[in-house]
Amino acid sequence: MMTTLVAARISVSPGRVGAVINRNVGALRSGPSYWVVLISGFFEPLLYLLSIGVGVGALVGDLTLDGQTMSYAAFVAPAMLAVSAMSGALAETTFNFFFKLKYMKTFEAVLATPVRPFEIAVGELVWAVIRGSLYTAIFLGFMVAMGLTTAAGALAAFPATVLIGLAFGAVGMWVSTLMRGWQDFDLMGTGQFALFLFSGTFSPVQNYPVGVEILIQLTPLYHAVELVRALCTGIVGPGILVNIAYLAIMGVGGLWLASRRVEKMLCL
Repeated sequence: MMTTLVAARISVSPGRVGAVINRNVGALRSGPSYWVVLISGFFEPLLYLLSIGVGVGALVGDLTLDGQTMSYAAFVAPAMLAVSAMSGALAETTFNFFFKLKYMKTFEAVLATPVRPFEIAVGELVWAVIRGSLYTAIFLGFMVAMGLTTAAGALAAFPATVLIGLAFGAVGMWVSTLMRGWQDFDLMGTGQFALFLFSGTFSPVQNYPVGVEILIQLTPLYHAVELVRALCTGIVGPGILVNIAYLAIMGVGGLWLASRRVEKMLCL
């Protein structure tokens, strides 16, 4: 329904969206500093996997999930994959987007061309998803090499990581338009870290008290982790439809809100 509202409100030109993406590609080619930032974002989830999933996993032993026994590393790895998709997209649509919007005035210059605010939002979101997908593709390769999922599981999980990037990237872009300054990002970082710790990443949510478990099940990263874990482990049930719907609504709603905010800030 919201997609229909967006489509009715503005027509999107793939060429103009591509121009926004191409501008980011040009920035990537401009020097090694952006490459360092881009590549460094991949290592955090991998280090968590090796230290906690493999290192602590040697002490924890195996887990039983829905009647299937698996190593602790195999349990943690899909969660780190979801975190990688989330972090890659958020890094692009929060800090980088905010800098271009508030300080570089990049989008004001872009509006001097035929590109429209909604197309700016779509182009920035697609670029963020490309960045997140780069992380997850490499991470999936490590998972297959380490025997933490099968090649079929990796192929099934990759589209899910794209959806995760879309969902978090869209909401992150909307949140960035609400930020007053860099200090406000501390609040976002705190929330992101809380999601990282308490979304079924390191232990099943059933281990928490019932009230806490219900609260966790309402959060977005929980649905991302559940979706990816189901596809990587092959324990697929009807619950993934809820996960997919949650993330899809989150992505469409976030993009709509972000585009409205961008238009208000740049055109009024």
